[in-house]
Formats: sequence, structure tokens, C-alpha cells
Amino acid sequence: MKTGFDLNALDFIHTDSLGKHLGIEFTEAGEGYLMARMPVDKRTQQPFGILHGGASVVLAETLGSVASWMLLDDPNTQRAVGLEINANHLRAVREGWVYGRCTPIHTGRTTHVWDIRITDEQGKLICISRLTVAVIKG
Repeated sequence: MKTGFDLNALDFIHTDSLGKHLGIEFTEAGEGYLMARMPVDKRTQQPFGILHGGASVVLAETLGSVASWMLLDDPNTQRAVGLEINANHLRAVREGWVYGRCTPIHTGRTTHVWDIRITDEQGKLICISRLTVAVIKG
């Protein structure tokens, strides 16, 4: 992520996408991080009324994939695609918003590895995820 990145440049990502359906909003980008938030509501809850673990994984993969896209030398000829993701769900959330912060572990020529930490509105850690992204020709 580059300093001063205009988050409005990410609007195309929300065109008929899962991120748009779940209400994911990018909130901040800076040197070495990207942040977004997601509501905990009927779209993202499992039948027992808590945040669905899969929704947390969608937030994590969205953050990491977009962060990789922001680092591409030429987004017209390259793509950033998820290769592997894992998540540890640490705490349940019933309502409000969750916040994801994505930071790089490795940003090489053909792979990127991201650390994504998701917290609740009180700043309590609810999910830790690691995403590996492949940089391929588009």
C-alpha cells in the first residue's frame, strides 16, 4: 500500500461483488497497511446470531487481495489471486462492526503473504488470518 492512496480508487472492487453484498468498506490505507470494516448483521451472522467465521475469512481475503492489487507494478497486465488462507476465530461477535487491518509479511515478485487481524468495536481480537496471494499475468 502506498502512502496517500485514494480509497475511492477501490470503488471498482465493489461492483457486484461478495464484498459489496457483505457491506465491506475500506477505511484507511497507509505505508504498510490497509484497513476495512464489515457490519455484523443478518448478512454476516450464522444462524445462532454470531458473526459467521466464513464472513471473517471473506473480510481477510478481501483485504489481502486488494492490498496485493495496490502493490502491482501494472494492474492492466497482472492479477493478485488468493492461493491459501487460514483463520483462527478467537472470540464471538453478535452485533456492530468488525475491523480488519492487513499488513505485509512478504511482498515478493510472484507471491505476497499478509497478516490480517480482525477486531471488534472495543478493539478485542476476534480473528487472526494469514493469506498467501499469487501474482499472475492477467
